[in-house]
Amino acid sequence: MTRGYLIPIGGAEEKHHEPHVLRRFVKLCGGKQARIAVIPTASELRDTGARYEQVFTEIGVRAVKALPFETRHDCQREDWLAYLEDVDGVFFTGGNQLRLATHLGGTPLVHLLKRRNAEGMHVAGTSAGAAILSEHMIASGDEGPSPHHDMVVLSPGIGLTNRLIIDQHFRQRDRLGRLLTALSFNPYALGVGLDEDTAAFIGPDDVFEVHGSGAVTVIDASELQHSSMDRAHKHDPVCMIGVKLHVLVEGASYDIRSREARPPR
Repeated sequence: MTRGYLIPIGGAEEKHHEPHVLRRFVKLCGGKQARIAVIPTASELRDTGARYEQVFTEIGVRAVKALPFETRHDCQREDWLAYLEDVDGVFFTGGNQLRLATHLGGTPLVHLLKRRNAEGMHVAGTSAGAAILSEHMIASGDEGPSPHHDMVVLSPGIGLTNRLIIDQHFRQRDRLGRLLTALSFNPYALGVGLDEDTAAFIGPDDVFEVHGSGAVTVIDASELQHSSMDRAHKHDPVCMIGVKLHVLVEGASYDIRSREARPPR
């Protein structure tokens, strides 16, 4: 079996004029013949699911359905789980990623998503829906370019990958510092900061390609030589030496296993 793609999107993706990122997701899922499920749990707006149903219908998808998992009990609904057994792609909307973590974490829905992704189903998420895809999730944090001791709160995600820590609205909300802070706790993981209307299409070979109008900032702390996090006090800045940073734009790619960045072809 070949694992399906993971597609974290930085939020505020173009939906109507030229939905480049969403069109590419749809193409991966089979184009007009695709069956897509939308999970709007992160959003507290009642019309979010219906809005994305309309967006994907306008793109040309013939079968799209929103499944509003609002409680942990909903995550056991046999009819909704049965629908997910037969879709080509799942799309998580934006909102509050802690709603996703608390409502979905450890439920039969998450176990199904992991198995179906391993079998080839593609999973995309925008904003909060991007953050939840990884095992280690940024739940909240402060803005700013420099890492600080208490700048970020981490939470478990749904664990479709354990190699990444994902942050969204990256350049627009000045989130370099909080992603660096998260990596100071766990230098093993790779930091991926996604600008708005920009996605990393992560293939089954753990190589991702950038698509969209912004950039993806990749932070590699695997060769971290020094961190002062263990001695920092509340509100203190943190010293980090040996961090590698890449800024990747449309068409550039990154090999997560070898930690190698490649320019656009």
